[in-house]
Amino acid sequence: MCFSSMLQRDRELATLRGLIRRHPVVCIIGARQVGKTTPARTLMHGQSQPTHCFDLENPEDLARLAEPMLALKSLKGLVVIDEIQRHPDLFNVLRVLADRPRHSCRFLVLGSAAPELLKQTSETLAGRIAYHHLSGFAVDEVGVGNLDRLWRRGGLPPSYLVRSEPASFEWRRGFVQTFVERDLPQLGINIGSATMRRFWVMLAHYHGQVWNS
Repeated sequence: MCFSSMLQRDRELATLRGLIRRHPVVCIIGARQVGKTTPARTLMHGQSQPTHCFDLENPEDLARLAEPMLALKSLKGLVVIDEIQRHPDLFNVLRVLADRPRHSCRFLVLGSAAPELLKQTSETLAGRIAYHHLSGFAVDEVGVGNLDRLWRRGGLPPSYLVRSEPASFEWRRGFVQTFVERDLPQLGINIGSATMRRFWVMLAHYHGQVWNS
C-alpha cells in the first residue's frame, strides 16, 4: 500500500507559509531524499501569484541563471531555487534583491545542510533569511497505527512509502552507500568510506540491543 496520499505534511506547510509571509528569503535545509522538493511544489501550486522554479541540477536551469541578476530581478511571486549549494554566488544576488524597497517576490531556496551553505547565507543574507530544518516523517504525521512501519523503515519518504519491506531495505542500503561515499565528503568529513561504513555498522550493533526498561 502506498501512503503518499495520506502524508500531506500540513504542519510543515503551515510553518513554511508563515515564514514566506514574514521573510524575503526562506531556506529549507535537510538531508538528501528527506523530501524538500515536495512541500516546495505544494506551495507553488497553492500560490495565487506567479511561481518560478530553478533546479540547479538541471543544465537548462543553470543556463537560465548564467546571468542571475538579469534572470531574477524582474520575477514576481514565489521563486523556488533547488540545490542552491551548487551555485553559492546566488546568495549575493539574493541579498541585493531582498533589499529592494518593495519586495515584488519571495525566494524559497532548498539545499543540504552543508557547512559552505550555512556560511554563505549567514554572511550575505543575515537578517533577511529564515531557516526551516526538514526532517523525515514523524509519528504524528504517519499515525500511531503505522508506528511499527516507521520504526522499521525510518522517516525518509522513499524508504517509508515504498510498497514492500524488501524494496525499502534495498533503497536504504543504496542510500547508505551513496551517503557514505559521496555526501559525507561534501559535508567536510574526510574519512575513508570503508572506515566510516564499519563505524556505522558498529554503532548499529551497539544500539540494536534488547531494550530493558
